[in-house]
Amino acid sequence: MTRSYTIRTYGCQMNVHDSERMAGLLESAGYVRAEDTDTADVVVFNTCAVRENADNKLYGNLGHLAPRKAASPDMQIAVGGCLAQKDRDTIVAKAPWVDVVFGTHNVGALPTLLERARHNERAEVEIRESLEVFPSTLPARRESAYSGWVSISVGCNNTCTFCIVPSLRGKERDRRPGDVLAEVSALAADGVLEVTLLGQNVNAYGVEFGDREAFSKLLRACGDIDGLERVRFTSPHPREFSSDVIAAMAETPNVCPQLHMPLQSGSDRVLREMRRSYRSSRFLSIIDEVRASIPDAAISTDIIVGFPGETEEDFQATLDVVERARFAQAFTFQYSQRPGTPAATLPDQLPKKVVQERYMRLVELQERISWEQNRAVEGREVEVLVSTGEGRKDAETRRMSGRARDGRLVHFAPGDAQVRPGDVVTVTIGYGAPHHLVADDGLLSHRRTPAGDAFEAGTRPGGAPTGLGLPGFGAPAPVPAAAAAGCGGN
Repeated sequence: MTRSYTIRTYGCQMNVHDSERMAGLLESAGYVRAEDTDTADVVVFNTCAVRENADNKLYGNLGHLAPRKAASPDMQIAVGGCLAQKDRDTIVAKAPWVDVVFGTHNVGALPTLLERARHNERAEVEIRESLEVFPSTLPARRESAYSGWVSISVGCNNTCTFCIVPSLRGKERDRRPGDVLAEVSALAADGVLEVTLLGQNVNAYGVEFGDREAFSKLLRACGDIDGLERVRFTSPHPREFSSDVIAAMAETPNVCPQLHMPLQSGSDRVLREMRRSYRSSRFLSIIDEVRASIPDAAISTDIIVGFPGETEEDFQATLDVVERARFAQAFTFQYSQRPGTPAATLPDQLPKKVVQERYMRLVELQERISWEQNRAVEGREVEVLVSTGEGRKDAETRRMSGRARDGRLVHFAPGDAQVRPGDVVTVTIGYGAPHHLVADDGLLSHRRTPAGDAFEAGTRPGGAPTGLGLPGFGAPAPVPAAAAAGCGGN
C-alpha cells in the first residue's frame, strides 16, 4: 500500500530548500504527498534551532502527535534539520514515539532511515558530522512553478558569538559554479522566472576554490540564462561584501534591486562582542555605495536587541544607524540565549523587561521608516510577479498578490483579467502601507507566462539534480536480520 507523507518546515529559506529535497526523496521512494496532513502516514519535521522557542515548538508539536501514534503504531514521525543536529538522541529520550532523527548533513538518508525504523521496530538516529552530499543534488519536489531556491553553499566559516548555525551546518562548502548554473538553467527551461541563491554567507562563495570574485561572476552568469527574469540572493555578511558584487547587481538586468544586509547592532562595542568583524561606519558605507549604484534598491536587515551587556548607549547607537540607513524592512529579534554559543556564557545577560522595552522602541522606529519608504513608492508603476499564499485577505478584498522586483509585497485588483500565479502584471501603486503596497486602479499590462501555464496545469519544475554524482534512491532493500543489530544511530 502506498504511504503518504507531510513535511512541516520551520526556520529559514535554506530549510524550505531542504524540505523540497526531502519531498523529492520520499516521492522517489514511492511515497505520495498527503492531501490531508492530519492523516499522513509519515510526518517529517524540518526544524530550526536559531531561537530559544524552537525547542518548545518542536516538543509541543511532537506531544500533540503522541496520541495519534499510540492509536496508529504504523505511522512514522521523523525529525530533521538544525534542532535534530543539536539535540540528537535527546529527541528520542524526550519523545520516545519518534521513529527517525536525522541531521543537516544527511538529508539524503531519510527514506532509508524510515524503512530501517519500520523494519527494526525501533527509533533510528543518524547524525553525520560533515556533509555527505549537497542537498541541491538530491531529487526535488518544487513547491512553486514560478520561483525556485538554489543553494550555492552550505555552512559558514564565521564565528559570530550569538549564532549556533556554524556548529549545526558546519564549515562552508561551495558548489561548483557549473553545477549551480546548470540547476538555474534547468529551472529556467522549465518556465521558472525567478531564482533565489541561498547560502549562510553567499558573498563568501568561492572560498573553497580560491576565487574572491566568484559570487559576482555567478550573478553575471545568471544574466545570460534565457528566460530567467529575476535573480535574488540571501544573507551576505558585511565583512566580505565587495564592490564587484554591487557592480554585478547594478549591471546585470535580471538581478533584482534588493539587498538583505544584516546589521545585528549599531554599536561598535557590541559588534566586537558579537565578533562581527565590521563596524557601523563600514556598514553604512556599504549602504551608501549600494544606493549610489542602485538608487531604488530596497534594503532590509537583521537586528538583535538585548545582546549581553548591551547598554542604553549601545542601543541608541543601533537606533541611530537604523535612522541613517533607512531600511525598507528590518527583521528584529530579541536576543535568544542558545546553549553551545559563546554569547550564552557571557555575563550581564539582560532582564527580559529591559529587552522588551528596547525592542518595542526599535519596532516603532522601523515601522515609521518602512511606512515612509513605502509611501515614497506611491504613484510609481511597478512590475509584479504574481504569487500564491501571500495575501491573507485576498479572497475578501478580491485582490491578488505578488512581489515587485525590489521584493516589496504588492496587493492589486486584477479586475476581470484572468491573472494566474506565475504571470507578470504592471500596476500603479496607490497606497504604501508599512509592510505592503496596494494597487487598486486596475492593470496597466498583463503578461501570460510559461510559469503561469505550469501553475494552471498543476505542474512543477522537474528539478533535475545536477553535478557531484548521486546515490541510488527508491525503496531500500530489506535489512537482513543479522545486520539489524549493527544498524542505528551514532
